[in-house]
Amino acid sequence: MLILALETSGETASAAIVTEGKVIAEINFANKLTHSQTLMPILDFMLKTAEIELSAMDYIAFGAGPGSFTGLRIGAAAAKAVCHGAGKKLIPVPSLDALAYNAAGFPFAVPVMDARRGQVYSCVYESKNGEFIKLTPYLAEDLDFILENAARLSSGNGVIFLGDGSNVFCDRIVSYDKNYHIAPEHSRLQRAASVGLLALSRADEAVGYETNPVIYLRKPQAEREAEEKNA
Repeated sequence: MLILALETSGETASAAIVTEGKVIAEINFANKLTHSQTLMPILDFMLKTAEIELSAMDYIAFGAGPGSFTGLRIGAAAAKAVCHGAGKKLIPVPSLDALAYNAAGFPFAVPVMDARRGQVYSCVYESKNGEFIKLTPYLAEDLDFILENAARLSSGNGVIFLGDGSNVFCDRIVSYDKNYHIAPEHSRLQRAASVGLLALSRADEAVGYETNPVIYLRKPQAEREAEEKNA
C-alpha cells in the first residue's frame, strides 16, 4: 500500500510518502511562510524527486486536527483536491494521534497543541502492545487540567509531552511532576510521516473527498471574538 500524507494542523507544513514499514520521502517546512505558500510546492518537489506519480497512490491521508483553524482548512482543501484529481479516497488521521505516534517507546504520551488563551488541544495516551490507546477524549482545556489528568492516569510512570504547546509551556510542564518529560526536537512537532504510517492501518476509515472529517473542537477565533463582542 502506498500513501501520500499531508499535515498542516500546527506550525509545520509537512508532506510524506509511506508504504508498509517504510518512509519513502518526507519534507517538513517550518518558517515564516504560510502553509498556503509552502504545502503545494513541497508536495510537487517531493513527488518529482521520488519519481512517483499521484496515480500510484492507494490513498491520501491528512492530519485532521484539532489544530490551527486556518492550517486545517488548507490541509483539508489540499488533500481533497489531490483526491479529486487522482480519483483516490481520503484517510483522516487525528493530529493528536499522529503526535502521540512520535513518542513510540514511552509508556504514556501527551500531545499538547497551543490553542491560545491559555488552553491546549490534548489527549492522554497509554502505550499497550505497541499501540497508543486513548485514555481521554480529544480535549480543548486549560493546561493545568491536562497536567492533573496526566498525573492521575499515568500513576507515577514516565510521561512524554509533545507538540508546540510543549515548547510554549515547557517550564510549567517539567516543574509540575518529576515524571514529566519533553520530547526531543526532532519528534516534538507534527510530521506527515506519522500521519501516513498510522493511515496504513486505517484504510477502513477512508472516506470520499466530498466529506468534511476535520476535528475543530472550538469555533474559529474570529467567530468567538465576534460572539463576545455582540454579547
